Amino acid sequence: MAAVFELSRRRQSELPVKQKKIQSSQDVFHLILPRLEGLKHEEFGVVLLNRANTVLSIHQISRGGVSATVIDCKIIFNKALAELASGIILFHNHPSGQLHPSAEDVKSTEKVKAAAKVLDISLLDHLIVTDTGYFSFADEGKL
Repeated sequence: MAAVFELSRRRQSELPVKQKKIQSSQDVFHLILPRLEGLKHEEFGVVLLNRANTVLSIHQISRGGVSATVIDCKIIFNKALAELASGIILFHNHPSGQLHPSAEDVKSTEKVKAAAKVLDISLLDHLIVTDTGYFSFADEGKL
């Protein structure tokens, strides 16, 4: 049964994104939850947006252990530049269920924000997702 759920989750994450316009952090949460729900390890990804905040694509950037994953600016911006994205939204899960960002989450977000500014790409948000909710850096005034 677990294998069926895992295959379903993987299939859902590979489906093409419909032209979805992002208007709030809740829109992002509902868009990415199927990719992260029930995972026992951390995964980090990015949503690429055009100037009208319409989703261009969603990419998994890294897959980690139970308490950490790598946030690599080069990979994030390689994807963003290849698709001429105007905005990005970062996301990762906390399998522990802890919604608040760690010191490393805050540091990594600031690093990506600085790189995005140089490339004239807007970092619109960073969501931390659990099976029961999410934390939005933008909603909490941390961007």
